Amino acid sequence: MAEVRLSNVTKRFGKNTVVNRVNLTVADQEFLVLVGPSGCGKTTTLRMIAGLEGMSEGEIYIGGRKVNEVSAKDRDIAMVFQNYALYPHMNAFKNMAFGLQLRKFPKPEIEKRVTDVATILGIEELLSRKPGELSGGQKQRVAMGRAIVRKPKVFLFDEPLSNLDAKLRVQMRLELGKLHERLGTTIIYVTHDQVEAMTLADRIVIMDKGFVMQTGSPLEIYENPDNMFVAGFIGSPSMNFLEVRLFEEDGKLYVGGESFRLAIPDDLHARYGAILHKEVILGIRPEHINDRFLAGDVPGIDRLEGVVDVIEPVGSEAILTVLVGVHRLTARVDAHINAKEHQPVTLTVDMNKMHLFDKMTGAVVR
Repeated sequence: MAEVRLSNVTKRFGKNTVVNRVNLTVADQEFLVLVGPSGCGKTTTLRMIAGLEGMSEGEIYIGGRKVNEVSAKDRDIAMVFQNYALYPHMNAFKNMAFGLQLRKFPKPEIEKRVTDVATILGIEELLSRKPGELSGGQKQRVAMGRAIVRKPKVFLFDEPLSNLDAKLRVQMRLELGKLHERLGTTIIYVTHDQVEAMTLADRIVIMDKGFVMQTGSPLEIYENPDNMFVAGFIGSPSMNFLEVRLFEEDGKLYVGGESFRLAIPDDLHARYGAILHKEVILGIRPEHINDRFLAGDVPGIDRLEGVVDVIEPVGSEAILTVLVGVHRLTARVDAHINAKEHQPVTLTVDMNKMHLFDKMTGAVVR
């Protein structure tokens, strides 16, 4: 079993707490992604799991064994770094074999492991080349191969794709997903890229300022964020946030701003009745503000009038920045929408997908 468990793990640098009482269990064979903005504590957390960084408080268990006092080399983990960390004077084969040689593996076993992994990664023809003769993607494959040949209990990845170009990153994401399925090992992966997190993870841990803000599957976090930070961090373009007031009129609930009002779907009345007349934050994603459903009535769909400020074509879609009174909204619409900058536009809002957040705490209202 390669379960990883963190219990009240804390890290301080002087008076600065960079990881704050993190409790987390990574299941055997799970692909878990730690994601968050720079400085949120995700890499420090990974380095503490690896044994490269000491803890101020807490306990870490790998495969049921407490490893607080266990050195990095004895934790049975393998780490892949952002900068590859390959030995420049060794060819790819020797880089991949070096860890096994240190552990006194027999030469035939080393050769078999390296050639088998090279075949899996598609780098058989690169084994005689030194790092200086390899592209970024090839170096990353060699670095991954060096980790895989050791057959560790846990793989740790620290932003491994951040130095690659956009097209190669997409390709490597696909290969990493397939590799996880094939190897069936536990992977903990750190990134600041939410697309990587959403596409790779079985489960995502979102961190901010050293705290775990939410843990869940990619879809759970996208559809049911716990707070405004998570809601704004996941999704591109980011969720729209509007200060509104919740009120009742003729037996229906509405949220309204200075120059608009939107109807709350009937099946959500019970949820929000307790905060009637309060000022709250309305959260709605750009993909739920669009030009669909204009022809007829659809339950939970309301209309919004505004003025187009900016149009950004992105292939089959366009991103509109729309001014609604004092509010600025982002909408994701069909590329062929009949809209012009500085002209009025009518859009639909899918209120079935909206969220209300407490204005003071930022927590979602449920």
